[in-house]
Formats: sequence, C-alpha cells, structure tokens
Amino acid sequence: MTFPIVVEPRDGQFAASLAGMPSLLAMGSTRAEAIDALKKELGHRVAIGDLVSIDIETIGISDLAGKYQADPTLRAICEEAYRQRDLDGQT
Repeated sequence: MTFPIVVEPRDGQFAASLAGMPSLLAMGSTRAEAIDALKKELGHRVAIGDLVSIDIETIGISDLAGKYQADPTLRAICEEAYRQRDLDGQT
C-alpha cells in the first residue's frame, strides 16, 4: 500500500504527515526519522482498519477511448461519414 506524504521542517525538526490529512503527523529530528515514525503510525492505523484504500471510478472523455471499438453501429456511422466527406471533397 502506498500513501503520499508531506515532509517539511518545523521548529528545528521535521514533520511528516499524510497528504490531505495534516492531523496524522509524526515528528523526528531528521527527515528519515520523521518518515519512519509516520510509517509506523500508518502501519498501525492500517492494521486496525483505520486507513483503507478505495478506488473511485473516473468519469471523463479519456474513459471513452476504445469503448466502442467493436460496435458495428459505430463502424457504419463512421463509414457513412467518410463517404459523405469524400463526396463533398469531389465538388
């Protein structure tokens, strides 16, 4: 499981937090210590079911790419459009 985190200097130490959830915070005297402390806290929360991953279905034009590739109706519409284009180009 992968989580994006933010690590930044704070009051002479380093603070590591879960991106989008600044209340889940771990401190360390070095960047590596802060990351390790956050890793342990995240591991604990995952183990008790406090943090889980979910997938969200995307909605957008890129989701349509290839969706109708095998649709015979679309193929007929495209062929007619190409035929009309070619006829228009001859005049």
